[in-house]
Amino acid sequence: MGRQRYGINVFKVKEVLQCPKLTSMPNLHPLVKGIAHIRGHTVSVIDLSLAIGGRPTTDIDKCFVVIAEFNRTIQAFLVSSVERIINMHWEAILPPPDGAGKAHYLTAVTNIDNELVEILDVEKILAEIAPVDETMDSTIGEEIAQAEQEKPIVRRILIADDSTVARKQVERAITSIGFEVVSVKDGKEAYNKLLEMAQEGSIYDQISLVISDIEMPEMDGYTLTAEIRRNADLKDLYVILHSSLSGVFNQAMVERVGANTFIAKFNPDELGNAVKSALTQ
Repeated sequence: MGRQRYGINVFKVKEVLQCPKLTSMPNLHPLVKGIAHIRGHTVSVIDLSLAIGGRPTTDIDKCFVVIAEFNRTIQAFLVSSVERIINMHWEAILPPPDGAGKAHYLTAVTNIDNELVEILDVEKILAEIAPVDETMDSTIGEEIAQAEQEKPIVRRILIADDSTVARKQVERAITSIGFEVVSVKDGKEAYNKLLEMAQEGSIYDQISLVISDIEMPEMDGYTLTAEIRRNADLKDLYVILHSSLSGVFNQAMVERVGANTFIAKFNPDELGNAVKSALTQ
């Protein structure tokens, strides 16, 4: 993909392989280079360079595929080379610069060896290839409305997610059942927003719960949850962790930081039922 280096969260990577034989099929999406059979699974191989607006990848025999799990599915991304795994604190992962505009495929950036590394918004790429169904079962909203007759419900939810696409998916699902959303791009922004709201009055009169991604720049969802639990004004907020790390999420960590529940992306009915459970318990 040229000289620019890119990264994705290593927890989403299952393995890296020399590109296997690819099979072409009718009506494949233009970004899908072909189909590969890998360890008993049929996997779509996405040309990552082409997907983010670059040139099509050539010399496929010399390329690699990154096998990754996002949003309950397995994909393979065709790349020209793979360098290494780098361990970094989330504080060193920063939001994209303001000048990047809205058409980019970045979820964050970081500096490695004095070079800017762009961390890709894979959820945006996948949504362009195979859009997800964002429709929520209407009975969920009806059941929340019935519960509201017995006790007041604050119809406002804070959503934190660094992926623009993922954030919009959650926003549309939540607003479809009659809730207002407060939307932020990472855990740090979420925590600062909560502190700001708490200064204006009881947080529990302003929002009913928090839905947070786990992997975010500057402050991840685990740290956000832990900070909420440590703050006397916020500690009883209901927190749903909502992540594309569907296969390898750390249940022990979810419990340790005090999150109320974990939901894998992206199933609107599961998310809606988690919200209903939080509000009607």
